[in-house]
Amino acid sequence: MKSVELFAGAGGLGLGLSLAGFSPEVVIDWDQWACDTLRENKESGYPLVADWNIFQGDVRNFDYSSLQGKVDLVSGGPPCQPFSLGGKHRAYHDERDMFPATVEVIRKLAPRAFLIENVKGITRKSFLNYFQYILLQLSYPEIVRRPDEKWIDHLARLERHRTKGRIKGLTYHVVHRVLNAADYGVPQFRERVFIVGFRSDQGKGWSFPSPTHSLDSLLFEQWISGEYWTRHEVPARKRPPVPRRYESRIRKLEHGVLFEHLKPEKPWRTVRDALAGLPDPRTKAAKDWHNHRFQPGAKPYPGHTGSPMDLPAKTLKAGDHGVPGGENMMVLPDGSARYFTVREAARLQTFPDGYKFHGSWTETMRQLGNAVPVRLSRIIAASIIEKLVTADEPRKLVTQRQIPVRQIR
Repeated sequence: MKSVELFAGAGGLGLGLSLAGFSPEVVIDWDQWACDTLRENKESGYPLVADWNIFQGDVRNFDYSSLQGKVDLVSGGPPCQPFSLGGKHRAYHDERDMFPATVEVIRKLAPRAFLIENVKGITRKSFLNYFQYILLQLSYPEIVRRPDEKWIDHLARLERHRTKGRIKGLTYHVVHRVLNAADYGVPQFRERVFIVGFRSDQGKGWSFPSPTHSLDSLLFEQWISGEYWTRHEVPARKRPPVPRRYESRIRKLEHGVLFEHLKPEKPWRTVRDALAGLPDPRTKAAKDWHNHRFQPGAKPYPGHTGSPMDLPAKTLKAGDHGVPGGENMMVLPDGSARYFTVREAARLQTFPDGYKFHGSWTETMRQLGNAVPVRLSRIIAASIIEKLVTADEPRKLVTQRQIPVRQIR
């Protein structure tokens, strides 16, 4: 199925889409470093991106005319800085707000579905009205904002349109949910909002995939069955103490109170899980790995204590003024701390080991901090593609019935 990806960044969302079965007609981003990463992997023949058509520039400047009516999915993660907790919270006053541009592309291409990702902060109370405005624009992309019309007035017009009854034209059934990547097998606490829309002629009945991993399953393997430590060959004398914040939960698990919830879910993946098999970046063996170079200077301080080895990592962040120390470093078993290498951070974002990143450590960590975990995007995209294939089946049956018998022989 064909797709168009906006604000592609280093390619996390796009790789997941490709793994699920989507084939991008164009992949767009304005940032040179991110595009260099995409181009480097394309030129080296990395399979998932070898055929990508990469356009470096503003999504508003690309000519979409040849793709109208030919795209199954539009995807992308509009810049999160206008809504991020770490940003300036200017929302619709921020020139980096690219939701209007995203709606415009959807209006032009009329894809069968769209997938949009952004920071959890966009759903908080201070942005509530604007978030509803975004959702309504995505639902009715043909109700265009008029020149000099304030966004709040456009919101009111969209509300009236929605409540007037039967609606014609291009419309989408839109749902959204905040997902934690750790619940889907990504070794990182990463809460993001995903917005998915299906064109109104694509049928009904889609929901976000159910979580596959859980904290309770991890705690059970660590502190009750001990399977986790056995798998990693960590002897009892080298195991960390039981985390105090989970003591009560572990006691309930130990007494079987929560055991029935463990059967369908796998354990959360931890930093130790993610880095298994990677050599210490301070050793000679690290030279055999892409982007696996030691970065000196890690210094923990209050509020920036790094990620423990035996839980999912803290959320990797890009940062407005460089990379924050605490989120992008790990606490070693001896209590010391060091920065994640680019390769280690890529594993936390579930990028394949053969995928290379272009730029300095700070620049590549910025790309990774902005990325969508490949595993999570693949899971959501696979669910979307299943829905689209199902929607195709009635059309095929109708087409077959309309073909004269003499043409079937």
